[in-house]
Amino acid sequence: MSTPLYDCPRCINRQDQSNITSTARPDGKEIDIMVTYSDPSGAVQVRSVRSRDLSASWVWKSPGEGRRDQSRSSLSQIVDDPFQPKRSSRNTDNDSNNDHQSGDETPEAQASPVHPVKLKRQRLRRERRERRAADLIKQDKEMDDRMQEAAIEQARELDTTIRGKYSIWRKEYENPNSDSTVKLMRDQIIMAKAYAAIAKSKNETVLYDSLIKHSRESQLAIGEAITDAELHPSAIDQAKAMGHVLAAAKDQLYDCVSIARKLRVMLQSSETNVQLMKKKSSFLIQLDAKTVPRPLHCIPLVLTTDYYLYNYEEKDFPNKEKLEDTLLYHYAIFSDNVLATSVVVNSTVLHAKEPEKHVFHIVTDKLNFAAMRMWFLVNAPAGATIQVQNVDEFTWLNSSYCPVLRQLESARMIEYYFKAHQTSSLTAGSDNLKYRNPKYLSMLNHLRFYLPEVYPKLDKVLFLDDDIVVQKDLTPLWSVNLQGMVNGAVETCKESFHRFDKYLNFSNPKISENFDPNACGWAFGMNIFDLREWRKRDITGIYHHWQDMNEDRTLWKLGTLPPGLITFYNLTYPLDRSWHVLGLGYDPALNQTEIENAAVVHYNGNYKPWLDLAIAKYKSYWSRYVMFDNYYVQLCNLSE
Repeated sequence: MSTPLYDCPRCINRQDQSNITSTARPDGKEIDIMVTYSDPSGAVQVRSVRSRDLSASWVWKSPGEGRRDQSRSSLSQIVDDPFQPKRSSRNTDNDSNNDHQSGDETPEAQASPVHPVKLKRQRLRRERRERRAADLIKQDKEMDDRMQEAAIEQARELDTTIRGKYSIWRKEYENPNSDSTVKLMRDQIIMAKAYAAIAKSKNETVLYDSLIKHSRESQLAIGEAITDAELHPSAIDQAKAMGHVLAAAKDQLYDCVSIARKLRVMLQSSETNVQLMKKKSSFLIQLDAKTVPRPLHCIPLVLTTDYYLYNYEEKDFPNKEKLEDTLLYHYAIFSDNVLATSVVVNSTVLHAKEPEKHVFHIVTDKLNFAAMRMWFLVNAPAGATIQVQNVDEFTWLNSSYCPVLRQLESARMIEYYFKAHQTSSLTAGSDNLKYRNPKYLSMLNHLRFYLPEVYPKLDKVLFLDDDIVVQKDLTPLWSVNLQGMVNGAVETCKESFHRFDKYLNFSNPKISENFDPNACGWAFGMNIFDLREWRKRDITGIYHHWQDMNEDRTLWKLGTLPPGLITFYNLTYPLDRSWHVLGLGYDPALNQTEIENAAVVHYNGNYKPWLDLAIAKYKSYWSRYVMFDNYYVQLCNLSE
């Protein structure tokens, strides 16, 4: 077996690894070559190679051609590296004459040509260098052109008419909302208060009066300004005057220990005030979220008046035969808010491809029953079927059957909600303030756990909250394969947020032994329920079991989501996130594209779209479905 040889010059000239000895003359005959070399382990190896196995780049030479090789090597260096300095022609001639005179080399040796393969490699190297140089020159030219265009564009945008912009490179001129002066003046006020307290303790009344006076003037000069552009031009003069007063105070009163002690006291006082303001803000937000704006209070009053005035109680909704047709698309909406319910129905019907196949089952309380009926009798949605029911007429919903009603009638719950001398809502006892919302006392909020009893003839129901807006056709939801699950909902867990441990008390063994704290939460607000599976698995019985165990309210906080997570544990099918986007009632940093592409957007949280608290940039998604040209809406002065 022959060993291949490589024809690179380095493989030939490495004397420490290989020593090749020719055993025949270069006369064209096939000869054997003895090759010695060192293997990777360092051992010397000897092999025999046939001359026909050698590559064409091998050159045969006689032992006397050593000096000719040196001459050829010099020529090769000149050709290979054109950037090396060349010898003059005179020196070349002299060297040539000397070679002739020496008589060591024959004319045939001097005229020996360079091998064609080597010349080809030299030519390819030259071409590669030329191409690389051309590319670099082209890139440099393109870069220069771009820099020149950018400089011209910047020069065009430079506003030379504004006085005071002496240098476009100064950082403060790059930001039109700079607030350096405002911050300086506020810092001056803080230091003036610190020096004033020290001056008062040392009876420096003149300095004290001066510091208090300039503090008030600086505060008036700042006003409600947030940026320097909002300051009055005289504010700069006031800042300079305050600087002079502070310099005088520093000369008279500065003591490192006293200043540090006073600033520490001021910091602690400020932190206390901030905490108090946070509690007040939380209380006011909760209070505002519970209240009903005047227009929304006016609309049901006017509707109820006209309902009885014009005998609308004798009228009924058409298409009653559709109410129990299982081939149609049925919605359940439980609400006491007439305007919000109308937005849910209007937005759903507007995007439905076949409105005549959609049936809306609305349940409200006795107080708003007449107003809800009146609204949809006068403003019936095109093609859709409407049913309005009164929750107080459900005789089966009583305290002997429903644990929540039984708990609400208990003395402990009455004391929790209605006792007059309970702690102030601004103290430490207000942690559960939001759970004292009256909506938790309404059975409309708990009716979602009794869907099979409310609609005994239906197989599937899509539950909708009254604070949602529909933006796409929801018909495909009835075709979703829930894979044996009861509830189809969008999951809300992202990383560690909105998992079971956020809603349930896992320090209680009743919870920790039955549920996974890392289980993913899901959203109430748009849920597709398979009522056949519901009845088969007795979901309402599971709900009653856990409500009885939570009679002392230690397993979870008030609300419907925690018992919902428990009731439908391992029985919820996750829907695609695009069906339901949440957070428009509390998160101002939601992805706008996700909102616009969602089938349903949900204003869960305190900032409902019908309140002044609403996040402004989200309000339009709701208001576009409000009938502002409606007689009752205009009568109650509800406007965009």
